Amino acid sequence: LPGPPFTHQQMPSKMVYYGQTSCEQDTERYLDVVKYVFSYYKKEVPLIINTMGWVKGEGLLLLIDIIRLLSPSHIVQMDMCDWKVMPPLTSEHIHFSAGLHTKGKQQSKCKQLGVGSMESWKYPEGEDVSAPQHKLLYVHPEFPRAGVAGEVRVHSSILRDMSILGYLGHLQSPDIGAVLPLHSLVPYQVPFNAVALRVIHTDVAPSNIMYAVNASWVGLCCIPEEVRCQSEGPVLLTQTPICDCLGFGIVRGVDMEKKLYHILTPVPPANLRLVNCLLLGNIAIPNCVLVGQQGIEGEIPYVTSDYNYSI
Repeated sequence: LPGPPFTHQQMPSKMVYYGQTSCEQDTERYLDVVKYVFSYYKKEVPLIINTMGWVKGEGLLLLIDIIRLLSPSHIVQMDMCDWKVMPPLTSEHIHFSAGLHTKGKQQSKCKQLGVGSMESWKYPEGEDVSAPQHKLLYVHPEFPRAGVAGEVRVHSSILRDMSILGYLGHLQSPDIGAVLPLHSLVPYQVPFNAVALRVIHTDVAPSNIMYAVNASWVGLCCIPEEVRCQSEGPVLLTQTPICDCLGFGIVRGVDMEKKLYHILTPVPPANLRLVNCLLLGNIAIPNCVLVGQQGIEGEIPYVTSDYNYSI
């Protein structure tokens, strides 16, 4: 809330690497992630839940699922002038509306026919009467163009790149001076058989997995199972785990002879000892990181202009 996220990054108390910029392709795993993170909440302090801006179609149904799942005490709903996208999210609406993965309670016949008030009908016998109760704070601006994006709106992909660059800034020395290019920083050497590997967003053949991982942004995660491998690796997971993410890194290179990943990360060594899983998602390293490296003569590693535009 105080400003763009890249200006005040903090390590969260609980974090899961979802690995995609939108949850549209896997809403079930998104809800599983929400449940996992929310289970950590001890209810000792107030919790503010900042929901997504996807409120059309399935996005609205998913929002109903999340409200039903988390049972908030208050909902702040902000509308835009002359633009009705969604109904007021009252307790009654959440109770009776079907979500994307949850069903709403069926209304009694007199209610469906519009007869009488709330007091004139009752639940059929045996039905759960514990309807969710929250206070709706509905904000509907009356002045024109309220909430409409203007020309100065920054594209979300640029904000994501800025967040990644802000995170990578922790690799630099706190002393004011020249910014060191990534190729001059010493990476950690991680044996193939010390960490499990999983590509989240697509299926990759095991023979191509190293091509996918090389020069990629990865979540450094901790799965409860011990990683065991009889050979020198790599260790490939068959399913995407819902697990703690302790930070992020760049796989700067893969040494196939010595069976090592070379990883750059600002995660402190005490936390790195807990990492036993690398998750690769659909999040790319900003182009400027690859093309803006100083001190490189000739071809830039991992960057080419020699490709077929028709593919």
